[in-house]
Amino acid sequence: MRYGFYLPTRGQTASPEALETLVTRAEEWGFSSVMIADHIVFPVTIKSKYPYTVSGAFPGQGDALEQLSLMAFVAGKTRSLRLISSVMILPYRNPVVTAKMLATIDVLSRGRVTVGVGVGWLREEFEALGAPDFDRRGAVSDEYLRIFKALWTQDPASYHGEFYRFDSVRCLPHPVQKPHPPIWVGGHSKAALRRVARLGDGWHPVGANPAVPLRPPELRALLDDLRRLTEAEGRDFSTLTISYKAPIYDSGPGVDGGTERRPFSGSQPAIADDIGTFAGLGVSELIFDFRSDSLAESLDRMARFAPLIRA
Repeated sequence: MRYGFYLPTRGQTASPEALETLVTRAEEWGFSSVMIADHIVFPVTIKSKYPYTVSGAFPGQGDALEQLSLMAFVAGKTRSLRLISSVMILPYRNPVVTAKMLATIDVLSRGRVTVGVGVGWLREEFEALGAPDFDRRGAVSDEYLRIFKALWTQDPASYHGEFYRFDSVRCLPHPVQKPHPPIWVGGHSKAALRRVARLGDGWHPVGANPAVPLRPPELRALLDDLRRLTEAEGRDFSTLTISYKAPIYDSGPGVDGGTERRPFSGSQPAIADDIGTFAGLGVSELIFDFRSDSLAESLDRMARFAPLIRA
């Protein structure tokens, strides 16, 4: 089992000094990867429902460091952590520029980029960015992934799609990783599972939160669905990485109205048992959320978890 953690993108713990401390200590403690989230602007009025809180309210305060810039910063401060966009909202950025930026970070980090992707939920942010039609975001995202792969593996590359096209361009250097950096698809809707089966190298769902409790029975059923979809695409399910994100975004009721312990909460032996359960389902990487308003508290949480990495 490998272990990752969320990096703050806002607040006091997102200062240069705090971020450097978090990632360097994480490497010392044996963490494998760092997750970097994606928001660019925050409309003052948000009517879209956030999918990961019970209330549907977004917990952010309107500030966030830009994802790819932060990935490049972390690349320069670390030597072993994998740099994972978790997740990149594909329609937010020009796909050719994005492919170039990701390839550049992969080259400069000596092959440590994993491209976690999603289609987004915040209609108002799409509109503010002039992004493609929110209601077509799934089709746009699939096309952008194909563009990434073309630019990362072909020289020259061409692409002719519904939303974007170009002829005979060179986009070098290619990424260090071959054939390209791994692409992990977030979400656990039917559309997301189909996207994993067609275009992904891994599945990267959010679980263990009150709004969408993706417990072992639900996860097992979705993995069975994903296996069938992957095999129908003529691909080998066993080659997919299953990376499970286990954050808790709010303090709402627990699973089943608070009558059942939420996975990855409680004592270290209980968490260790959960790790074993998820490993048995095929999960090979677990992502934990140690963020707080205080750098000292975040580090303390990571330090208390670190013995489980060495277990």
